[in-house]
Amino acid sequence: MDPTHFVHINTGSPEPIYRQLIEQVKRRVAAGQLKAGDEIPSVRELAQALAVHPMTISKAYSLLESDGVLERRRGLSMVVAAQHQKAQPTADRVELLRPTLEKAAAEARQLELPKTQTLQLFKTILDETQA
Repeated sequence: MDPTHFVHINTGSPEPIYRQLIEQVKRRVAAGQLKAGDEIPSVRELAQALAVHPMTISKAYSLLESDGVLERRRGLSMVVAAQHQKAQPTADRVELLRPTLEKAAAEARQLELPKTQTLQLFKTILDETQA
């Protein structure tokens, strides 16, 4: 797997890089983009590709392993854990998205944006990212 396209981090985000990495890997596994047995980039490869400290990647990988998302293989690269054979049901994936949307809704309320304008913005962003 190409480490430059494995995940994308936002260095300006208040969310720590290791958390961004964890959440993106979990979402890709939930969506079925990463399946059981798929190899992931090594700590060194991903750290170089993202220009971050290897300990940041190592911490994220260790937490993903303890959550049962990844499996460590002695002397080999880590892989997606065996129980992730296919995408999770839509309802489970919706629950993964819910915290992000709750945060966005709270920010829209704080900015006193109209609901219709907020929803239209979300639709526009969805359409932009699909192009």
